[in-house]
Amino acid sequence: MIFDPALLIVAVLIAIVLFFLLKDVTKLIINSILGLLLLFIVNYFDLMSYLGQPDVNIDVITVLMCILGGIPGALLVIILQALGYSV
Repeated sequence: MIFDPALLIVAVLIAIVLFFLLKDVTKLIINSILGLLLLFIVNYFDLMSYLGQPDVNIDVITVLMCILGGIPGALLVIILQALGYSV
């Protein structure tokens, strides 16, 4: 079997790209879970009632904002709800 250095280089490059993609995906998943957990905590402890607003509606749009935005997305949803805009 003939050793091909180009094949080794391509394999190493693919491994490096997969490593960085999986590392970023892991961060995205953790941030999404923490954003959804933040919304759950705000609703569970009824924290919006201190501002005179109803609970945050957890629907498809709110969940998508938390999944794509993570904690900043959840904070944006909470701030918009506190200002009277329902998402």
